[in-house]
Amino acid sequence: MSRTQRTLSEFDSRELLGSCGIPFAGQERVLSANEAAKAATKMGFPVVVKLGGENIAHKTERGLVRLGVSSESECLKAAQELLSKATTKDGAVHLLISKMVFGARELIAGVLVDPQFGPTVMLGVGGVLTEAIGDVVFRPAPLQAADADAMIRQIRSQKLLAEFRGEAGVNRQQLASILMGLSDIACIRQDILSIDINPLIIESNGSVVAVDGLVEIGARQNSGTVRRTAFTNQQFMALFEPRGVLVAGASSHPGKFGFVSLHNILASGYAGAVFGTNLQGEEVLGITTVADIAALPDDGIDLVFVCTPASANLDLLRACANKGVKAAFLTSAGYGEAGEQGRFDEAELVRVADELGILLAGPNGQGVVSTPVNLCAQIVAPYPPRGSISVASQSGNFVSSFLNYARQTGVGISRAVSAGNAACLGVADLLEFYATDTETKVSLAYVEGITDGRELMNRIGATVRTTPVVLVKGGSTQMGAMAAASHTGALAADDAVFDGACRQWGISRAATVEEAFEAAATFATQPLPRGPRVVVLTTAGGWGVVTADAIARDGLLVLTDLADDLKDAIDKKLPPRWSKNNPVDCAGGEIRDTIPEVMELIARHDSVDAVIYLGLGIQANQARLMREGSFYPDHGLERIVTYHERQDARFAQAAHDLIIAVNKPILVATELAVADPGNSGVVTVKNTGHLCYASGNRAVTALGHLYRYAVFVGESR
Repeated sequence: MSRTQRTLSEFDSRELLGSCGIPFAGQERVLSANEAAKAATKMGFPVVVKLGGENIAHKTERGLVRLGVSSESECLKAAQELLSKATTKDGAVHLLISKMVFGARELIAGVLVDPQFGPTVMLGVGGVLTEAIGDVVFRPAPLQAADADAMIRQIRSQKLLAEFRGEAGVNRQQLASILMGLSDIACIRQDILSIDINPLIIESNGSVVAVDGLVEIGARQNSGTVRRTAFTNQQFMALFEPRGVLVAGASSHPGKFGFVSLHNILASGYAGAVFGTNLQGEEVLGITTVADIAALPDDGIDLVFVCTPASANLDLLRACANKGVKAAFLTSAGYGEAGEQGRFDEAELVRVADELGILLAGPNGQGVVSTPVNLCAQIVAPYPPRGSISVASQSGNFVSSFLNYARQTGVGISRAVSAGNAACLGVADLLEFYATDTETKVSLAYVEGITDGRELMNRIGATVRTTPVVLVKGGSTQMGAMAAASHTGALAADDAVFDGACRQWGISRAATVEEAFEAAATFATQPLPRGPRVVVLTTAGGWGVVTADAIARDGLLVLTDLADDLKDAIDKKLPPRWSKNNPVDCAGGEIRDTIPEVMELIARHDSVDAVIYLGLGIQANQARLMREGSFYPDHGLERIVTYHERQDARFAQAAHDLIIAVNKPILVATELAVADPGNSGVVTVKNTGHLCYASGNRAVTALGHLYRYAVFVGESR
């Protein structure tokens, strides 16, 4: 702990926290064992006796607490023992006498000043095993009432908060008020570095009482960054929809970036003018290059794609500006990633680009994709189908991953940029543009190496109500550096603070790259659910059971009970052995029109907000085996194969038609999406513009993202 930091005594901490509405058990401070015994007798036994002092923080670890003291003589003895444990390092000491509070459940609440997110409120399961259990949630301050409620709902151990062993459920309103009070004082008192309230005891009647609290104070570090002037729409249009593109450093060698990028621009069908520079003035892929940018036409080139060495780039940018270029993408390495000189060169690059009015993407980036104008200006494959997902990534590799998933699934991309070193154009800049872009329905981002989390969240969060944002993050953040003396700081050692910030701003955080793409694809192709009620329609029982389990784990989605009239209607379509509940297991009783008819009954019912359909492709899968067998096409196989393939295509088409008709999400899942992408059912899902999920679990995860966003923007009931 630095000289500017100090931990208030428990007595002073309680005085401060009590002023913001934290309900503490009654307490009295005394200086001698005799005074302790008198105070305890007046207070009424049993009591808690503690040794406090100006330099005493965590008392339990040193054995400075006596619980359940039940008589005056016992209190006298306990007080004497505690006073004998005082050391010179403790400074002036005193005894604290508190009324013993009983409850089978303990919580912890607190505040830390995070290096990236500033004042942050924490709630979790408390007691001596707090750090071992790690069931905690965070939100940056200031909190809104909805944030406090969401924190309480997010605790995994919800059974502890409900009725428990004959005790009432926790008073959630009171608990939310405690969190709001912590938020308020953390924002008002700029010298607070951390707060620990551990434990908060839930009494048998559900009331919450704090029995211990510590506050650490000191000078906060200012981690704020200075925001750059925003790029203009004209500059973004130069990047994404240029009238002409110049490849600087075009090469005739097919293994070099200058060749690959030019090839990809031409091969993707870009219709604008394409130019190249080359010291020898060679012809490359039919493009006659020039040795000097001055030889190029004026005001016809908006974007320069730079494949030249770092040493040439400042002069290159100046020459491009003279030709009216408004955006530059730099693949060049040797900048910020290359040490002190590289960082100096990168800063100079940014300064010159700003001076020239050029939007600078990179350096050390992979490229830019813009399918509305068939632009694939990048140094790697692939080029994705056109769609409405726009990608911003600090990693070029993950741009490639997202584009590959787009090709696999058919759910397409609109814009994609790998920010590289993000010296000038960052992920937040791109997401702000995407939120205004008519070609974008959902933003998909990968971030790592965050330096100012609060600024990042403020900027990304401001776009969320306009355009959903799905985000995946690499690496753990450095948390708790200023709160080493607190449980709160120890509990923030992973990226739980980052997760809390995403939830506060309505950002859909995904755990993996696969989940991120599937969530984005779901936003791009499905309507928002109006509520949490899900019905699972399955052709086999096991799939439905596992998917129902996934819905239960989600925490917000609900496997809804079938309404009586819906159950009666389904009963007329299926044989008596069907499941009679949700999941709706057809039990192999389908005939030609069963699946589309039952799906329609479910989707149109007012008690249903979303449908997950499992089992697509079974018939076409059998048809594939028949085609591959030695008996085909004889023995009537040709006819039945055609019928089976047509049926699964019909089922997939029915799901698409119902999505449009009822404006509810209908997610189709089958492992054949991966195992046999040529299956007629899977192909039809792809051709109708939707994602075919590889399992019911993955469909549930994607639907969960969709529903949470609907709640955030107020689209749910």
